[in-house]
Amino acid sequence: MIHISWEMMMFIIIGGFAAAFVDSVVGGGGLISVPVLLATGMHPALALGTNKLAGTMSSMTSTISFMRSGQVDVKAVRGLFVLALLGAVCGTLTLQQIPSDFLKPLVIVMLILITIYTIFRKNWGASSTFERYTPKTAMLMGLAAFGLGFYDGFFGPGTGSFLIFAFLMVGFDFVKAAGNSKMLNFGSNIASLATFIALGSIQYEVGIPMGLAMVCGALVGSRMAIRRGATYVRPLFIVVCLLLVGKQIWGMV
Repeated sequence: MIHISWEMMMFIIIGGFAAAFVDSVVGGGGLISVPVLLATGMHPALALGTNKLAGTMSSMTSTISFMRSGQVDVKAVRGLFVLALLGAVCGTLTLQQIPSDFLKPLVIVMLILITIYTIFRKNWGASSTFERYTPKTAMLMGLAAFGLGFYDGFFGPGTGSFLIFAFLMVGFDFVKAAGNSKMLNFGSNIASLATFIALGSIQYEVGIPMGLAMVCGALVGSRMAIRRGATYVRPLFIVVCLLLVGKQIWGMV
């Protein structure tokens, strides 16, 4: 545990708000929140656990906000929620045995392809065409929910973007895809958080204030996404994907 000055705590609170604002819509908030915590001198394992506590508070807030506005298809995601949670448990347990760095090149390629695809399909996600799952799409979405839950527990970067892309592929618009993805991401966050708690890798006196700031950021970000629709979510999705690519490439240099 490290001592945090008032000045540093203000930095953490502002950084947490900004991270949750972005993450509540398209994911990728860890691009901001994790470096903020590492800047305090916190050990990386402790920073990740503390970030997961704050991030779970944020994820729960944005999930509730999207649900209350009718931007989560509960019927379409309730089974997927359980699969994402189970996947995250398996991923977190696997991480204790196998290092995850080998995934970085694959993640970079996938994010680049998703970004290019989204840029060139200009009206994609502007309106929803989803009615119900076919047996094939139900199976594919089940595999995606479990697989991305596993990925979130095992590695993490880009999970929100990958989830949004999966929901877009079956016909949801950008806002509903964002709402659905937040619900699944919340499930995987719960599993990861439980593991960090069991390992004692959370600094609560930092994580709780940061989490409260992230709750505020999640409320503002999700409400703005719901109000402005796909014209706001789509460009932010592309920007976050590009930033995630840059972050992963920078980490490999």
